[in-house]
Amino acid sequence: MFNKDMEAMPLGKRKELQLERLRWSLRHAYENVPYYRKQFDSAGFHPDLLRSLADMQRVPFLTKQAMRDNYPFGLFAVPQKKVVRVHSSSGTTGNATVVGYTKNDIEVFSEVVARCLVCYGASDEDVIQVAYGYGLFTGGLGLHYGAEKLGALTIPISGGNTDRQLMVMKDFGTTMLACTPSYALNIADYIEKKRPDFDIRQTKLKAGIFGAEPWSDALRKEIEQRLHIDAYDIYGLSEVIGPGVSAECSAKNGLHVFEDHFYVEIIDPDTGEVLPEGERGEIVYTSLTKEAFPVVRYRSRDITRLYHDNCSCGRTLVKMEKVTGRSDDMLIIRGVNVFPSQIETILMEVEGTEPHYQIVLDRQGALDDIEVLVEVNEKIFSDEIKMLSQLSKKIGDRIRSVLGISAKITLVEPMTIARSEGKAKRVIDKRQMK
Repeated sequence: MFNKDMEAMPLGKRKELQLERLRWSLRHAYENVPYYRKQFDSAGFHPDLLRSLADMQRVPFLTKQAMRDNYPFGLFAVPQKKVVRVHSSSGTTGNATVVGYTKNDIEVFSEVVARCLVCYGASDEDVIQVAYGYGLFTGGLGLHYGAEKLGALTIPISGGNTDRQLMVMKDFGTTMLACTPSYALNIADYIEKKRPDFDIRQTKLKAGIFGAEPWSDALRKEIEQRLHIDAYDIYGLSEVIGPGVSAECSAKNGLHVFEDHFYVEIIDPDTGEVLPEGERGEIVYTSLTKEAFPVVRYRSRDITRLYHDNCSCGRTLVKMEKVTGRSDDMLIIRGVNVFPSQIETILMEVEGTEPHYQIVLDRQGALDDIEVLVEVNEKIFSDEIKMLSQLSKKIGDRIRSVLGISAKITLVEPMTIARSEGKAKRVIDKRQMK
């Protein structure tokens, strides 16, 4: 462990620490951010009323829309001269969400990412190739500072230029690759299609650190088999801190949440009611130590559940289940709720398909239609039409059986669907264009 005192702390002692830090964080937000003061006062809540963790249910939620409404610096809790860095979302559907960090916030950010790396077996002897995007996106610099905090040799290569990625991987002795799972697949495809001379087994690569988008366990197996590595999930949100909120360990059975810095709850996404441990719902975050940009009960929209399982790694931190999707990414098709990751899992189980797909939603009259474009391997695509028809029917039947919806299945030739160097665009919703 990177910080055994915190990661293996007895549960009772951790709850005491959380309550102490919650009192500080709520007061810090109330006294320094007019938005929080107004929200707390309207709800009849004051930080002095927090006497137990259960009292958090009285605290109002923070939403992404509220962050956008206060763009760019309306939710900062310290003077700008104390802010040493900002990050932000893309803002493709409105104002970007802007977050800031003091020097101490950067230190916390670096430590939680270093903890993640140790969860994956990293040490100061590793060479970590950071192929997440650098810039306003938190992924690149988040992994970079965490790797340096650990003492690992850090390669700030960013995304893209796959030929150069492979050259650096071989020449610099990369042991761990950090990027989106989509880009990891892109690398695997590139090796098979354009660099058959490159044998990744002859490199020192042993593990991949993948996040920034939901991905299934079926996709994990695909990446592990094709790149000959162990694939680990890293989770975070720029609104909360960036990557480093939670991480898988060697057990690959849920992600440990670093509870000394983040207080987590699961709520019913429709009612906002807090759900008992073990039930699936929307995960909500409150920062415990952030100075520049405290977040109080931030609604992430990510769907998961929390649980304790006496993990074999020895960490006593609560676990969050691998995120299956976001409530605002959930597709509602003729009254049925579907996550893209569920379709991904089904496709990965059907022999002959490639792990590249796209979901196209449209509307004819009052009814929604869904089409799934699926790449098939070269052998299948070159077979007679009858074989393709049988495969299409098999996929359609499987989706209907598992998810309860009928989908048009369109099989396309290899390398037809656009590859991504960052987050993959899995869904095209033409309903929003009409």
